[in-house]
Amino acid sequence: MRGVWREGNRFTLLAESKCFIPEMFNAIEAARESILIELYLMESGRLASGLIDALGRAAERGVRVMLMLDGYGGMGLSDDDRRALRERGVALRFFNPLGFHSLARNLSRDHRKLVVIDGEVAFTGGFGAVDEFLDAWYEVAVRIEGPVVTDWVRLFSRVWDSPLTRGDGKAQLVRQLAVAPHDSDDYQGMRGRVVWGQGYRYQAIRHSLQQQVSSARQRIWICTPYFVPTLSLRRRLARAARRGVDVRLLLPGDAHDHPGVRYAGQRFYGRLLRAGVRIFEFQPTFIHAKFSLADDWCTLGSCNFDHWSLHWNLEANQEVDDQRFAKDVAALFERNFSASHEIDPVQWGQRPRWQRLKEWLFGSLDGMLTRLR
Repeated sequence: MRGVWREGNRFTLLAESKCFIPEMFNAIEAARESILIELYLMESGRLASGLIDALGRAAERGVRVMLMLDGYGGMGLSDDDRRALRERGVALRFFNPLGFHSLARNLSRDHRKLVVIDGEVAFTGGFGAVDEFLDAWYEVAVRIEGPVVTDWVRLFSRVWDSPLTRGDGKAQLVRQLAVAPHDSDDYQGMRGRVVWGQGYRYQAIRHSLQQQVSSARQRIWICTPYFVPTLSLRRRLARAARRGVDVRLLLPGDAHDHPGVRYAGQRFYGRLLRAGVRIFEFQPTFIHAKFSLADDWCTLGSCNFDHWSLHWNLEANQEVDDQRFAKDVAALFERNFSASHEIDPVQWGQRPRWQRLKEWLFGSLDGMLTRLR
């Protein structure tokens, strides 16, 4: 599912936690009316403690604060931290807590990442409130201003009001918020829209990327930490490379939080390399960012291009169609390519049997997941 294209926005690329974490905390401190936060991961630690304190101060000065976490991804938040949030006036809800119901329902997770301040400023990306995002994982985010923020508020409202969401505050609480009207003349005229996915039935993010890959003329650069693409996407990438498009993948190297997913995706390297796709594995740290560039079209948000995200999760991305923003994203890609190891097709064809066995094993496990419903 996807929103409509809206003109007159301002999008600011925030590369690395040293940029986006201070920006988000400053926005929280400046909030006057409301704070909406939707996260998959939140675990007790330094970052979570800082966020709890900032949200508590906002609630105490009269700001309406709503924090929504995934029922599984938020399990690392201690009882003491949950109590502190509630005692300081933060409405805390959890999407789809684990329970004794169908496996498919337990597998469905809210993987979105969103912060909205006063209905005027939003942030999205691949971030969470866990200490790994302070320095161990490489991540990016985007600051959003303009008419498209209204679509992010509506998207938050749908999950907050969902019968699968449990916790504090009335389910209709977010509907009472007044969303400020946006005058597009106040912004730089950037064009954007929100796209979202809700499991295997609604895969607008994947379909949108596939459409861009099929129509790109100059470049297709994709960064994702969990690369286990569908057959249709693999074919489109290969065809694009064969017709002369600059197709590059920026993927994690040995530093990976789920090595099995990496092996499952590596089984596709050979055919992609033979088609002319260039593959770069990031070396400094685990790259958790999810962003793509096709000519001057960009998408950035929560969605990984693996079967788990596409088949089970609630996901959301910000799409931007603007040359200025594309230039910033391209520069970020170039910096990260220079910090990566490019896979050599000849050497990859000579990789050891043990590597091939791991690709087959984890690829088979991934295939089993796609058949679950």
